[in-house]
Amino acid sequence: MRRLIAGVFAAGMLWATTADAARYETFIEIEAEEDLYDLFAADEISEDTFDTLIELYQRGVDLNEASREELYTLPNLTYDEVDAILDYRDEAAHIDDPAALVTSGIISQRKLVAMAPFLIVRSRDVERYDTTGWVRMPTRWSPLDRGIPPTSLRARVDTLDHLTVGVAAALMRQRLGSVAYDPNRGALSAESPSPGLEVPKVYAAWDTPEYELIAGTYRIGFGQRLTFDNTSQLTPHGIYADDELSRVTQLTRECKESAGELDASPCTGDARYRRVTPDFRWRTGLMGVAGGLKDVEVGEGTAQLYAFASHQPHSIYQYQFFDRDECDDPGECSAPSIFVRDSDEPLAPTSTHSFQTLPNMYTESTLGANATYQFSQGRHVGVTGYGSTIRWLVDDMNLDFQDWARVPYGGPFGAVGIDGGYSLGSLNLFGEVTRSFDSMNSLEAVDEGGGGFGALVRAVHTWDDHELESSLRYYDTDFANPHARGISAATRYDGLRARDEMGTQLRYSGDLTDDLSLRSTLDLYYQHSEDIYQGAIFARTDYDLSDLFDIGYWTQYRDRDFSRRGRSECYATRDETDEITGRPIPCAGEQFRNAGNVRIRPHDDYTITTQLQHQFLDSRRYDDQFRQDVSTWLTLTARPRDDLRLSLRSRYLFEDLHNNASREQSFWNYVDVTYGVAEGHDLRMRYDLLTYLDERESSNLQEPSPEHWVWLELHSRF
Repeated sequence: MRRLIAGVFAAGMLWATTADAARYETFIEIEAEEDLYDLFAADEISEDTFDTLIELYQRGVDLNEASREELYTLPNLTYDEVDAILDYRDEAAHIDDPAALVTSGIISQRKLVAMAPFLIVRSRDVERYDTTGWVRMPTRWSPLDRGIPPTSLRARVDTLDHLTVGVAAALMRQRLGSVAYDPNRGALSAESPSPGLEVPKVYAAWDTPEYELIAGTYRIGFGQRLTFDNTSQLTPHGIYADDELSRVTQLTRECKESAGELDASPCTGDARYRRVTPDFRWRTGLMGVAGGLKDVEVGEGTAQLYAFASHQPHSIYQYQFFDRDECDDPGECSAPSIFVRDSDEPLAPTSTHSFQTLPNMYTESTLGANATYQFSQGRHVGVTGYGSTIRWLVDDMNLDFQDWARVPYGGPFGAVGIDGGYSLGSLNLFGEVTRSFDSMNSLEAVDEGGGGFGALVRAVHTWDDHELESSLRYYDTDFANPHARGISAATRYDGLRARDEMGTQLRYSGDLTDDLSLRSTLDLYYQHSEDIYQGAIFARTDYDLSDLFDIGYWTQYRDRDFSRRGRSECYATRDETDEITGRPIPCAGEQFRNAGNVRIRPHDDYTITTQLQHQFLDSRRYDDQFRQDVSTWLTLTARPRDDLRLSLRSRYLFEDLHNNASREQSFWNYVDVTYGVAEGHDLRMRYDLLTYLDERESSNLQEPSPEHWVWLELHSRF
């Protein structure tokens, strides 16, 4: 069996020079940000795709300023279409109306409508002091919330022709207070959560066709994402302002404490099952300054030069670090307890925090640069390098990262790499080789680390409405680069995806006929440390039966270890976590998923969609069969007037059909209304109702039951 798998793997590696690509799992066609959340909740897109599209939607893509790499990230576009847009932009000097791309035959009307929500189109006749911008202010409320409900604000202003200023703030209620060393206990303590205002994102950016500068929060990435990238973009190159905020769509536990020095945990009885509205959340990027020269003529080509510096505070999950004075081996050390601090009675017995994120525990200081020489459009070579140091913000303890945290333990780390691209007609070739460096071998109890190599080669071939992509990747077991986001499997080795892996990925997307489209992915990979082969297959087809009906079907198979057969395994790693240490438990099971939908469009402004999904996956609960999950969706959307959008969605979910007391069975409904109260001002209102139907103790005793909450959001443009 192993020889057969190795043969298939090798054949895939050889074929990878000519094969395929489907960057997103489905044709992305949305009107608002909420549609992306629904696609993710319905398993139509992966978490990686969701993160990419949310960031793209919230930032926007300037059709007249975006690079080749940034335009390619727009949904549904091929490299041929991107190159045609760039050629048209150069010839026209400025794209005043994106519809010109359709009349010129560059893209279809459907693709233009699909990418329109992600576009920024500025008029060429802008006075220097013209000012535009927008403000979004959402809030949510559920019955057991106390005090002011969680609220956030995002705002962005464009002025002086080249200046953009942005901010993202949130009223937090579940965020712990400051963490400090408690000399009375010789341990850490943190204040209980209390309302407070956080401003995690703020920036000012100056962007011209020749250069760009930013101060504040930003993201940056280059090449094939192996040396440095934290953007979530598929093909990053340069600086991206960061004012992202996102949300959780379910209620969360109000009490998260263990007994500690008390006889019993405060989270017993009714308190154990109380659910409240969760805070808004964000992904931490860089904070500091960055700048770049975009097009410096050098010889017959152009050069791009970027430099960045960051000093960013970070929060951390409370089980992802340890005290080196108590234990010298990250693989064997447990995380220190975090006691609940009472400022009024510091010596009184107290409980400990559980499963919490600790705020502002360390800072990461980073310096980096990139130099790229572009011979012509699609042909370039570049060099990227960075270095980071960590400073823990808690005094009197010698803290370091657990071996399963994303950040390498031991001290400074970094990477340097070279990347290149070559476009030859419809064929685009890319590659990057990176060497990482770290200090993990500085610990006496550790005989590994120090850094390793990562390499990625990618080929994309485009013709007509078809695109094929293939890639080969190799990551050392010691390639511990937390800022690498190259193509990799969803599995992790010591907290990192792009590590301890060799693999090939083959993708295809295209229209087989005018009415039939296909997207598919084959991913085969080998994990060095465990000597196991793993793989995943995905395929989706969509067929336009008529102007009234569309149908879609997709299937997915994943196996975390080809050599292990039979049940009694686990598949869902996020569900397999050590209850004491919080450390993920490795899984080696299989998953098989089938899903289909039918979309009915009785009118251009009305859509009805139904979906059914059936999933088989391994679970340690069963020795002789798969766990089976079923979900169904019904979605109704309508725009009866230009200033009114209505959405109604219902989902029935039954996880583990054979045991109604093990996992969730629920019925979730919500209605969403967006109304243009005045020109440039929209008010969005949403009501959710989630009823649990399973027999778990947590469902029977949960408050409120059923869950229901209200959303309000004001979006103003000026």
